[in-house]
This record gives sequence, C-alpha cells and structure tokens, in this order.
Amino acid sequence: MKAVLFVMVAVVPGFAKTHPVPLDKNVDAAKCLECHEDKSKGKAVHSAIATGCLSCHEVRVNRDVTRVKLITTTTQALCLSCHDEKKVQAGQTMHPPAVRDCIKCHDPHQSENPNQLLKATSGTTRDDNLCLSCHKIGVDVPKEGSRHAALDMGCDTCHATHRNGERGKLEFEAHLKKMVPALCLDCHDAKDADMQKAHQGQPFGSANCLQCHNPHQSSKPKLMQTFLHNPFENKMCDSCHQAAKDGKVVLTNTDSRALCLSCHEDQGKKIESAKVAHPGAQGECLACHNPHGGKSPGFIQPDPVNACLACHSEQADQMKKAHLHQPAFAQGCATCHEPHGGENEHLLRVASPNKLCLECHGPDVNPQKIPAEHLVTIFDGKVRLPEDYFRKVPLLPIKYGRGHPTDRHPVSDVMDPSDVNKVLKPMNCLSCHQPHSSAQANLLVKDQADNMAFCMTCHKSFTGN
Repeated sequence: MKAVLFVMVAVVPGFAKTHPVPLDKNVDAAKCLECHEDKSKGKAVHSAIATGCLSCHEVRVNRDVTRVKLITTTTQALCLSCHDEKKVQAGQTMHPPAVRDCIKCHDPHQSENPNQLLKATSGTTRDDNLCLSCHKIGVDVPKEGSRHAALDMGCDTCHATHRNGERGKLEFEAHLKKMVPALCLDCHDAKDADMQKAHQGQPFGSANCLQCHNPHQSSKPKLMQTFLHNPFENKMCDSCHQAAKDGKVVLTNTDSRALCLSCHEDQGKKIESAKVAHPGAQGECLACHNPHGGKSPGFIQPDPVNACLACHSEQADQMKKAHLHQPAFAQGCATCHEPHGGENEHLLRVASPNKLCLECHGPDVNPQKIPAEHLVTIFDGKVRLPEDYFRKVPLLPIKYGRGHPTDRHPVSDVMDPSDVNKVLKPMNCLSCHQPHSSAQANLLVKDQADNMAFCMTCHKSFTGN
C-alpha cells in the first residue's frame, strides 16, 4: 500500500502545478488576470483568451493546496479540441512538431509574432529564427557555395507549415505555398534576359527548378544541386542539345534513349542481359532520370520514390499507411531493388530476404564511407546513402540465425533435429514483417499490432487450445 501511495504522490506534479497562492474552487478568469494580465496582451493574442482561462485550465482545490492543470492530459489534445483541422491524417504529411507538441512553436497565450509563434520565421541564427531551432538550413554555407536570398525574407515566404496533404507530393512534403515552378516564378522572371542567358537560351519556364537547384543552399555556385550530370556541370550542353527552336528543346539525337546510351553503354548492356528484366528500364531513360542533376545519385525524377510509384500504383497505396519503411518511402526503392534489371526475384539486390534486410539491420553492418560526398555505401558500393543514415537504424543481435525479437528466437529456417538437411519450419524476415509499410508499428504482417496475439498466430500451443 505504501508503494502505491508513493507512486500516486510522485505523479501528481506531472499533471498539475501547485499554485503559489490559494484560490477559490469557483475562481473565474477575471481573478486570474489580476496577476496574469500579460497573458492577454500582445501583438498576437490567442483567441481562446477571450473565452476565459478555464476554457483550457482547471483549478483543483484540496484543503489549503491549489493546483492548476490543463483540462486534457496533453497539450496536443487540448489544441486539437479547437483546431480539429490540424489533426494527423493517415497517409498525409505532417510537420513533425505538429504531431504532438504544438507549444514547441506556439505560445499558448500571446506573442509578438503572428500566430503566437515563439520567434519570428526570419533571421540568420537560431536565436532569431524559430525554424532554425530545428533546421540548420542556410547557416553553414561553404566558402565556395551559395545561399538563396529568399532565406532572408523568412521561411514563410515559400513555406506554409501546416499545409498538409498526400504523401509523396513535394508541395505537401515540403509544406510549400504552391508547387514548383510556380512558386519560383513568383520572384524569378523566366523572360528576364540574364535568366535566359544563364540557361543557355534553353526553355526552362515550365521545368522543375529543384532538379538543378537546391532551394536553400549549396556547396556549389548558383545553388546547383548536390549531384550533377557531368556534361551539364562542365557546361558541355552542346553534347546533348542543339539550339532551342520555337521555344522547345532540340536534342542532337531525336532518340533520347540512344543519346543516353552513347555514353552509358554499360547500363544498356545490363538492361539487355538481365535475367530478371525491369520493363521500365527498357523504355525512355528520361522517364526516370533527369538529364541535368538532382538531390540524389542518379538524378531520379521527380524523386527516388515517386519515380517508381508512377508505374507501381499498388505500392502507392502502401504509402498511405501510418508506418512506412524508411528506405522504401524516404530513400527510394532502389535501396533494395535493382532498377535496371537483375538476377533475383522481384529485382532484389541479393537472393534471400534475410541477406537483404541484414545488410542494414545485421550485427556486422559495415557501410563504406565517402567523406568527400557525405555519403556511405552498402551492397558493395552499389547503393549510396546519406552519411547519417545509420544513426536511426536498429541493429539486431543476430547470431547463428537466432536473436530476434527475443534471445534464441529463430529468424531463418528451422531445421528438423532428426534430419539437419530437412526444413521443419520455413522462416525469414518476411515471416513476421512487411517490407514496405503497415498500419501498425514495427511493420508486422497483415497490419497486426505488436502484442502477444501476434505471437500466438504461430505459437498456438501457448493459447491452451
């Protein structure tokens, strides 16, 4: 009983703060404002203030102790009781702080900034700019690099933080006010002579600016993207382009695939000789690759995920689930699959599911570093990932085919003790996990929850039946 009482006493401060002076249990907002008048004054005052303090706070009086708490258990639940439109929707994007912690950005009472933001959304340091409290964009530009002047106008020049929508669409993933290039053309005139000269007289007004330019900062001049196609980076435009005609691009070869293969002959041979062919790779290269550059290796357009989802609509439906496998829907399908054709079923980079999964999650993970490019590689250098990729990847203590999710639990085929060449129970990572997404955490098969009921689907002997 003593232990129970101790726990009860210990948790009280987490829910309510002791008020410095006693209050009547029927106290009203006017009484609160006698001391907290500052909460109702400022350039941006929360509209809830007008409805009274007790619309959000609860006063509890127990003998001579007064405690004040929120009327809900969490700040998020309280905010959403009015701001219902800000709720997380399955399959939609959401600015991470908005998922559970509204007051990370907003003052619940008043502020000198619009929307009761804690700080302005402009400025070059985290002391001035609220966004820079989490984001480091534009604060560490290399000496030879470039920085977008729009950053000085404030992040909300281009972004609307609570603009959410379908996952995979750039305007919602990046919470843009409008889609590119319309957003860019609000400031940059496509008819400007200097702009046209910089683009070698080629039409660019309807192009995706972000394929060639980083919208915030770059280690290269002119905000050039991280990865650039060699002839583009070295201004060898005439190796692929003739002069534009009637506002349209004219290539040196009318067959764009043949033009690409004149340099990338090795990829052409791989596509033709693959044991398991990828139909998409047998079409136009430009269906998947941008010819100039991109923010990921291979210049995949519009990005390494949506390039595949344009054809693989069944995977697009997977993306609508609540829990996504990061390499599939953040890094790109080519993390696990060979995009130009391969030797294995489903175009997997290796023959077995376990070997594929343990390339990232195994105990002997050894990604090779490319310091100059801030990348690491896996699968013998075939896949390049951000240098910090493995910081959040769980490593499993697998040994001799056992060790997950509990010690000695098998993760590969269970052999018959009476005949070690006979498989008693086939098993691999896919026996329990989905490779792409799930409605429940840990990507368990059939969207099942991570609990004992899931384990009982195999271990029926524990159910007593």
